[in-house]
Amino acid sequence: MTQPTEKDIENRAYEIWERSGRPEGREDEFWQLAEQELRNEDKSSPVRTPDTL
Repeated sequence: MTQPTEKDIENRAYEIWERSGRPEGREDEFWQLAEQELRNEDKSSPVRTPDTL
């Protein structure tokens, strides 16, 4: 399983921040959400099968 890179998380957090109206002071929240979303995407990847776990 490939872990999301820091740059991947940063990009996703920025997207979430923009969608949320660019609020100040919630960087940690958006970082955590981005990291969680990216990890969940990897788990649902169609390439993953029981044989590749």
